[in-house]
Amino acid sequence: MALSAPSALAQADAADNRLQLEGIAAIVNDKPISYSDVRQRARLLLLTLGRGEPSPDQIQQITGQALEQLIDERLQLDRVAEYEVEVDAQEIDAELSDMASESGVGADGLRQQLLAAGVNPVSLEEQIRADIAWGRLMSGLFGSRIRISDNQVEDQLNRMRAASKTTQYRVAEIFLYAPDEATRPEAMKAAESIIQQLQQGADFRIAAQRISSAPTAATGGDMGWVTADDLAPALAAAVAGYEAPALLAPIEVDNGIYILNVTAKREPSQPTTKVDLKRLVTTDAQEATLIEAMGRIKSCDDVQSVANAKSELRAQDMNDIDVIELGEEGRGLVLGTAVGSPTEIFAVGGGLAVMYVCRRQDGAEALPSKEDMKGSIKARELSMISERELRNSRRDATIIYR
Repeated sequence: MALSAPSALAQADAADNRLQLEGIAAIVNDKPISYSDVRQRARLLLLTLGRGEPSPDQIQQITGQALEQLIDERLQLDRVAEYEVEVDAQEIDAELSDMASESGVGADGLRQQLLAAGVNPVSLEEQIRADIAWGRLMSGLFGSRIRISDNQVEDQLNRMRAASKTTQYRVAEIFLYAPDEATRPEAMKAAESIIQQLQQGADFRIAAQRISSAPTAATGGDMGWVTADDLAPALAAAVAGYEAPALLAPIEVDNGIYILNVTAKREPSQPTTKVDLKRLVTTDAQEATLIEAMGRIKSCDDVQSVANAKSELRAQDMNDIDVIELGEEGRGLVLGTAVGSPTEIFAVGGGLAVMYVCRRQDGAEALPSKEDMKGSIKARELSMISERELRNSRRDATIIYR
C-alpha cells in the first residue's frame, strides 16, 4: 500500500468542511454513516491510490467514492447479520498480513503505517470484515448451486485454444458502476481522477481491489489474456487502438465507466513452458532467515511445513504457471533452476523470496489445467451472483444522502 504525504490528507479534511452540518453523511436503512467514517475511508483510498499530491477535485471525487463504498458495506453487513455470519479477529489479521507481505511489515506494521498517516486502521479492518463476511455468505447461499460440467470446462478450453491463434492482450480493469445518466458524469470525473493517480505511480492492482465494482476486483482487476472477441465492442475498439503497455482513457458503457490497463500484447501463441512453483517469502527482510529455512527444506513437500514453523515466513503455491507470466526476471530465474531446487534469492516488496521449481513441462499448451478452469468458471459465476445481490440490496434499501 502506497502512503502519500500528510499534506494531501489534510486537504481531505478541508474538503469535508462543507459537509459538517449535522455529522451524518447518509442514512442506510435507518443506520447512519458519519462524516468521520467517510473522512477515514477517503484518507484510506488516498493512501491506496496516490503517491503524488491530489488536487481538490480529486479529493472530492475520492470522498464521494468513499461514501459509496461505505453504503455498500453497510448493506452487505445488514444482509450478513440476517444469517449470523461471523468473522473473527484472526481472519482480519491474516488478510492484513497478506496485504503487508510485499512490504515486509506485517499486520501490526501496516496498522502503524496507517496511524502515522492519520488513518484509523479500523476503517480498513471493517472493509476487510465486510469483504470476508459477504464472500462467505454468497458462497454459502449460492456456491453449492453452481454446477460446472466437464462440457463447460472443455468448451472454455476450446475457446481459449482458438483464441491462442489470434492476437491476445493482457488486460486489467477497474469498473465504476453508474447505471443511469444522473450518475454517469460523476463516475467519469472519478475515473479521470483515478487515472491521474495511477499515472503518478499508484498501484493499479490495489486500486482495483479497493474501488472496482467488477468481479475481477478480487484479483486486482486482472482479466488475464483476452482477445478482441472476449471484450465488449467499446472495450475491444479501445484496446486495439493502443500499443501495450498503455493505461487507457476512461471508456463509457451503458452501466458505468471502465479504466483499462493493457500491460502486454502477444501474437498467436506457440507451445510454452509451464511450471509448478512454491514461493517462500520472509517478511523480516533478513536473508539469514530465508537461508536458514532453505537449509531445512529437502524437497518441495517441505516448503509449507517449514513456513508454518516460523511467523516471519509465508509460503504460496503457484501451480500450472506459464513462464511468460513471471516476467523477464522471474522467467530467467525459473528456467535456470533445476526441478526440485530453489532459485536464487530475490527481492519482493520490502522482503526477500525464493521459488522452488516443483515441476516443469516444456512444449505445453498455453492453457490452464481443467481443474483450474473449473475453479475459475465457478468463481466468475459466484462473483456475478454476488454483484447482482448487492445491486438488489441497493434497489430495495432506503438510502438517504444528507
